[in-house]
Amino acid sequence: MIPRPADQAGHRKRRASRGGSPPAFDSVDYRGRNVVERRFSLLKQWRGLATRYDKWAIVYRSAVVLHAVVAWTKALSDMP
Repeated sequence: MIPRPADQAGHRKRRASRGGSPPAFDSVDYRGRNVVERRFSLLKQWRGLATRYDKWAIVYRSAVVLHAVVAWTKALSDMP
């Protein structure tokens, strides 16, 4: 995390809920959010999923499940 300049710390504290910094940084939540964002970026590399060419929701869902299975088996094969 980038440290705040000393002259900005008081300004942010005065603004509080109107645009100041969050009260605390939770590293566990941030790590979980990062994992989800990385998975979505991998999911969007499949062109059909990124552009939603599928006509029916069941076909789109099956493509998402297929991608998850492929990613899971790839992760299993990379394990020592």
